[in-house]
Amino acid sequence: MIVTTTPTIEGRPVQQYLGVVTGEVIVGANMFRDLFASIRDIVGGRSGSYEDVLARARMQALDEMKQFAAGMGGNAVVGVDLDYEVLGANGSMLMVSATGTAVVV
Repeated sequence: MIVTTTPTIEGRPVQQYLGVVTGEVIVGANMFRDLFASIRDIVGGRSGSYEDVLARARMQALDEMKQFAAGMGGNAVVGVDLDYEVLGANGSMLMVSATGTAVVV
């Protein structure tokens, strides 16, 4: 399945617009990961454990969005937008959402 942030796919005209599709994933922060991330903040550098969680959440949101598009009969999703939101009383959860338009090309 073709997934793109652009509204069109070069050389592949849209035959049918099927509607908006979304994929959403909410992940909680882990106490040990938070501890190591705060140590990393003090000494500097990147937080690989948070980057891994974020990458997995993004891929899961995109996969869920593609599944919805396929269920509607689509073979591509155009105009994809990724959003990130911190949730929870202490900002202890992260929501990743992917939104786009399911199409047939």
